[in-house]
Amino acid sequence: MDEKLMNKKISAISLGCDKNRVDLERMLYRLADYGFEIVDEPLEANIVIVNTCAFITPAKEEALKNIFDMCLLKSKGKIEKVLVSGCLAQRHKTELVKEIPEVDCFLTAQDNEKICEIIEKLYDVVPSKPKEKLGRILTNRGNYAYLKIADGCSNACSYCTIPRIKGKYTSFEIDEIVDEAKYLAKKGVKELVLVAQDVTRYGEDLYGENKLIELCKKLCKIDGIEWIRLHYAYPEKTSDKLLDFIAEEKKMCKYLDIPLQHIDDRILKSMRRHLNEEKTRELVGKLKEKYPQFSLRTTFIIGYPSETKKDFKKLCEFLKESQFDYAGFFPYYREENTPSYFMEGQLSDFIKKKRLKKIQKIQNKIATELAGKKIGQSYKTLIDFFDDNKGVFVGHTEFLSPTVDFGVEIVDNGKIKTGEFVTVKFTDFDGQNFKGECV
Repeated sequence: MDEKLMNKKISAISLGCDKNRVDLERMLYRLADYGFEIVDEPLEANIVIVNTCAFITPAKEEALKNIFDMCLLKSKGKIEKVLVSGCLAQRHKTELVKEIPEVDCFLTAQDNEKICEIIEKLYDVVPSKPKEKLGRILTNRGNYAYLKIADGCSNACSYCTIPRIKGKYTSFEIDEIVDEAKYLAKKGVKELVLVAQDVTRYGEDLYGENKLIELCKKLCKIDGIEWIRLHYAYPEKTSDKLLDFIAEEKKMCKYLDIPLQHIDDRILKSMRRHLNEEKTRELVGKLKEKYPQFSLRTTFIIGYPSETKKDFKKLCEFLKESQFDYAGFFPYYREENTPSYFMEGQLSDFIKKKRLKKIQKIQNKIATELAGKKIGQSYKTLIDFFDDNKGVFVGHTEFLSPTVDFGVEIVDNGKIKTGEFVTVKFTDFDGQNFKGECV
């Protein structure tokens, strides 16, 4: 390492999705392998990377705030360099270079692999030979890791910016994914969360046929890996064959995150979704009847252009009928260069917020009632971390996706260790987390 870079410390702020997080973790590994020290706090660093999201307006606003905060620290001499990665840099690089010249470099996805050379250039250091060795520095708390199996998306939903940012759906090679999973297992990872914009289309672009089950079978054979979870399963690709495989394979978490977005046929067609109301109801009914052991999460968009009171009421009734374990709701955001941006019937923020509040109240009641049925039961739980403020360990079960769903708080009995599985008897639920004690 050149003397100009000796003792330089790097910190990262991750605002992106789990897929972006994987990209950042690979960058951090390259930087650490090069010789940089990775630190948690930006104020302790010389170089700060802001890893951004640009999926919806609030995500862009959050990214810009963090970028401006880091640029302010730079202007005060607290840090030396500010780099911006992720989807915001990918989507708006040309405009951002002009508007925020204080940023030293905006990284596109293609730049991630050259992060060390880019920093060398920023410090006028003679470029070194890139290293072939790859790895990841995990940034989440707990012994689980996200495993990205594809990038991009080809679904072309009317409201979504991902295809423009990330390009068409591109599966990664099976052997490449398996090698990374083995690497993660050696680092102590117990659970793999398979992520892509649509995991259920894995392999179709690369191999000419769906290879998700084949991939999962290979991952299940890896020693040390005990749980494998899927994020996200698109409704039209959630086949009986896949469901049977998940039900029968002990390492597959009995958990599905299936984004449905709406239930009204007219809205679904306008959204360019591939499943209509009838087929959606059939799928949910089948999951409830044939696979009652599965926990179900979904997401809905509230206030999509031209959504009427009647449409929204139908969605609320569908929610009550379906009894999803978990559901997320997003007010519709009018994103530039998407088909829905130009549609008539755009709803006011007031209407969207009012509907959002109502449907969240409905789901909170459903989730609380379903959670109450688990009180008194015992479940295998993976311990993620110790909460110093509360004085309890926090973990998750196979029906609770880490950071997304409720957590499990367990009082320390002197025998619990982070990263280990324990059997926990659920004793209470406070609306945010389960409470439990080791059996």
